[in-house]
Amino acid sequence: MKKLIYLALLPLLILSCKEKSVKTLSGLDKTNFTQVINGDTTNLYVLKNKAGMEVCITNFGGRIVSIMVPDKTGSMQDVVLGFDSIADYINVPSDFGASIGRYANRINKGILNIDGQTIQLPQNNFGHCLHGGPQGWQYKVYQKVKQLDATNLELTLFSPDGDQNFPGNVTAKVIYQLTEDNAINIQFEATTDKKTVINMCNHSYFNLSGNANNAITDHLLYVNADSFTPVDSTYMTTGEILPVKGTPMDFTTAKTVGADIDKTDFEQLKNGNGYDHNWVLNTASDASKLAAKLESPVSGITLEVYTNEPGIQVYSGNFLDGTAKGKKGISYKQRTGICLETQHYPDSPNKPQWPSVILEPGKVYKSTCIYKFGLNKE
Repeated sequence: MKKLIYLALLPLLILSCKEKSVKTLSGLDKTNFTQVINGDTTNLYVLKNKAGMEVCITNFGGRIVSIMVPDKTGSMQDVVLGFDSIADYINVPSDFGASIGRYANRINKGILNIDGQTIQLPQNNFGHCLHGGPQGWQYKVYQKVKQLDATNLELTLFSPDGDQNFPGNVTAKVIYQLTEDNAINIQFEATTDKKTVINMCNHSYFNLSGNANNAITDHLLYVNADSFTPVDSTYMTTGEILPVKGTPMDFTTAKTVGADIDKTDFEQLKNGNGYDHNWVLNTASDASKLAAKLESPVSGITLEVYTNEPGIQVYSGNFLDGTAKGKKGISYKQRTGICLETQHYPDSPNKPQWPSVILEPGKVYKSTCIYKFGLNKE
């Protein structure tokens, strides 16, 4: 009798095993994203729209892991860098796809001055505090997850007062919405019980060719900005705002990322080891206006960026060196991904002439970043 029962259940057991090993359209195995970190459980969440686009997100760092969109031939391509498992995200420190906080980009010498009080933050990059410190939110688990439906995901993180020495108990949210016209609408929100600074962004590395073996130097880039904030040799903003006209920083007419990137006689490209700069957008914080556009001539895939932020950091993957092996075992070499990070300007807390990043109790920080995908079939 027991044998008969076992045989009867065998098909169900086989089916159950098959269901557990089902992979996403991008080839990810969800079981590789289930792990307990400091008592919080990580997972992989999948968004899909009626057009067939797929976005995979993990609550570890609020990261976009994969984005599948159609190329000009109709084939689906994964257009962001990332890893196949949570273990890789932990063992190979990176910002791939992350929701950065509390403060995206750099704070000079890690020093904050709030209401006359000097606060020393961690110094984890050339003496500065980068991306919230060595244990910024990209390395935290967003503890509360609500997948409202097939196209909406809400992640919530609690950051206690003193987290990386930042003041205030902060509750932060990242809300991902996949629209039917192939856009990822990202909404960042935060509240605090003590005056603090907040500057969140998404740190996806895009490669619109769909093949991370290819460099992004052939991608066409347009940035709706007449000026940028120059940096010194430690990648820290100088406080100046300079015009892009007549310099390699001018993307007001689309050109390839690689057109001028190696012109190291231009001090800013030498200082940044390529592009790693904040552009001052012409959009006046209007998220309906195009901030930037990227296009791969290989795949025909286009990416439009919209934001209510005053700036956008363009980082051309200058420090990728092949040591990190990502999805499908591909080594991520220099300039195989490009980041388009919508944000307030780097080191705004120490430059009062720039838009403020102060968040006070009773107020809600809100930031919009929209990545809209399309095609140029020419």
